[in-house]
Amino acid sequence: MASPEHQLHRGLKSRHIQLIALGGAIGTGLFLGVAESVRIAGPSVVLGYAIAGLVAFLIMRQLSEMMVDEPVAGSFGHFADKYCGRFAGFVSGWNYWVLYVLVSMAELSAVGVYVQYWFPEVPTWVSALGCFLLANGISMIHVRAFGESEFWFSVVKVAAVVAMIVYGIFLLATGGAGPQATVANLWQHGGFFAHGITGLVMSMAIIMFSFGGLEVLGITAAEADDPARSIPRATNQALWRILVFYVGALAVLLSLYPWNQIVPGASPFVLIFKALDAGIVAHVLNLVVLTAALSVYNSCVYSNSRMLYGLAVQGHAPRALLKVTERGVPLASLGVSAVATVLCVGVNYALPGKAVGILMGLAVAGMLINWAMISWSHLRFRAAKRAAGQATAFPSPWYPFTNWLCLVYLAGIVAVMYLTPDLRLSVWMIPAWLLALGIGYVVAERRRATSAALPAQAGIQVERPKS
Repeated sequence: MASPEHQLHRGLKSRHIQLIALGGAIGTGLFLGVAESVRIAGPSVVLGYAIAGLVAFLIMRQLSEMMVDEPVAGSFGHFADKYCGRFAGFVSGWNYWVLYVLVSMAELSAVGVYVQYWFPEVPTWVSALGCFLLANGISMIHVRAFGESEFWFSVVKVAAVVAMIVYGIFLLATGGAGPQATVANLWQHGGFFAHGITGLVMSMAIIMFSFGGLEVLGITAAEADDPARSIPRATNQALWRILVFYVGALAVLLSLYPWNQIVPGASPFVLIFKALDAGIVAHVLNLVVLTAALSVYNSCVYSNSRMLYGLAVQGHAPRALLKVTERGVPLASLGVSAVATVLCVGVNYALPGKAVGILMGLAVAGMLINWAMISWSHLRFRAAKRAAGQATAFPSPWYPFTNWLCLVYLAGIVAVMYLTPDLRLSVWMIPAWLLALGIGYVVAERRRATSAALPAQAGIQVERPKS
């Protein structure tokens, strides 16, 4: 465990936790990613988001049960290490860190695209640099500064989606959107299952990744003022929020505008209201999409620094990364994560072709490993509690059935990805990435054993990291 001078501070209030959880559910996956899933599935994409949202909620409940019982640094990396073995902890922690370095790269790149909606002459790297400096500067202040910034980012996103839903319903009720706007769009133009059940199934991989980021809630446990109260509240409210902000918003959007006229590669929110001649609304929505990207990157900066710190606590990363400022900021971990992100962004701009495709394929593979590790760790966690005769304060529903349901679902997502040419690379990346992590683990453990043996030979006792 970290010594007192190396510990994080509990500075996140309940309202911060609530909005951080909500912010994880409303990201660029909602504002930008739905276009491709609509193209594949048609109106049945609404059902797809409901199914994927339920699975995401179940995984959140499994993680939250462990967090409430043990609110420590490192989150699911800690649980994998403690209940599944040191190798599992190494894989879980480093996989998450690399995953969100890559997500950071993608979000910084997206910021430049959104800014160019208004200022085409501004180079994307300038906007990306501004976002980079802003988010890292916020995280250097105090954890409460991150919580406050994410609170207001989320307020903007929530207000925008609610306003869009209300405005869309108003247009449908008054006929202000024109004759093409009707609820019948949900079953016209080929029917609700426009591409059959196959279309819905094949869209599930893209849909599932829209919920990536919900697990950021798990990183906050070590810095929450009252995790036993705030985490259950935030988790339980996630399900209805998913239903409102994904299923509800999509149902309104697809009623306003025929699904087969939505252009992949752009935000359907912006396109639809621009097509409806609501120019001001389109500008506001582009601002919201930009806010979503800023919010996701802001969360990435926070999550990466805390996960790297947790890896150091567990002995899977150099102890130098345990350095914490007087305000409780893991400065060394924050700096290493920032440097790694800059390198990835550099690769993105220098080699915008195959290199980026490989990096994002790795990100998709990492996300699947992350979710599967949470469900597996929870299985072992509950088994250990049962063997010790202990109960938990926030049990996830229908254990262990829901754990196996989630794991089977994720295996199905892998199968769908393999059948999707654009995602097949990500499937091949899973065993390759696990092999790379395995090699890294062997090297790290040998170095740890060597460093422990040297002072022992000199008769010096050293503290061994606890699993």
